[in-house]
Amino acid sequence: MSAVTVPARSSLTRSSASRRRHAANHLALALMVVAFIVTVIPLALILGYVVVRGMRVMSWSFLTSDIPIVSRAPGGGMGPAVVGTLLITGAAALMAVPLGVLGGIYLHEYGGPTTRARVIRFLAEVMTGVPSIVMGLFIYTTWVLAFGVSGFAGALALACLMLPVIIRTTEEMLRLVPLDQRQSAYALGGRRAGTIVRVVLPAAAPGIISGVLLAIARAAGETAPLLFTILTVNTVNTDLFNGANTALSVQIFRNAQQVFPGPQERAWGAALTLIGIVVVFTVIARAISAVFSRKHHA
Repeated sequence: MSAVTVPARSSLTRSSASRRRHAANHLALALMVVAFIVTVIPLALILGYVVVRGMRVMSWSFLTSDIPIVSRAPGGGMGPAVVGTLLITGAAALMAVPLGVLGGIYLHEYGGPTTRARVIRFLAEVMTGVPSIVMGLFIYTTWVLAFGVSGFAGALALACLMLPVIIRTTEEMLRLVPLDQRQSAYALGGRRAGTIVRVVLPAAAPGIISGVLLAIARAAGETAPLLFTILTVNTVNTDLFNGANTALSVQIFRNAQQVFPGPQERAWGAALTLIGIVVVFTVIARAISAVFSRKHHA
């Protein structure tokens, strides 16, 4: 009799546990769906509102025309701000991306638990939390007071914001590369530098590119550091090292403070343009990341 009862009780226990697991799974799935909806709805509303307001003034003329000298005047465009954003953010990326990637490689592949690596890692973490206005004041006191305002000064400020993000992202992505891949390369006679370039970096490239994209997107939308370093202009200035410049984030800040319809429309148009630039760079970065992923898995 007991031989029949024990299996029956065991079957009931397994059935009860299975029902609890299914219930917990459905509850977790429902909570994730709710969290996703709660996150997406405000984002969709914000993006939709910016698109609706920005499309009222969006045109090729708006993207290429000069900014009106009289801020309250209607019309005009954001040509100088578009050019300035691309130049300043591009210069900042050219400075921060190589240094950040090399810094992340050093911390994980060479520094390890050494005191120097711990100090660099700590400073990178501290810089990640430093407010952007502090970076702007730092570049203002160290560069602008000595050499004057310029697009390069703004690029230095943005590079300081991008650098710690890229360093920490690169280190974390390199940590995710399996140790077996390094050991296999060493077993075939590869040197450390060659292994990093040919094996480790291609495997970590998608994550590193995502981190670089995050840093660039953050820098492109920063306003406070540029207020102290580039001032503003009404015409295009392609010289990064001489004269004031402007950017879309600065124009959004300045025009949004006005109560007149003209600057308000330009502010919404500049916001939509900045979002469009970030989206374009996102698509390009994802395409590059997909290429690296296919080559790595091939």
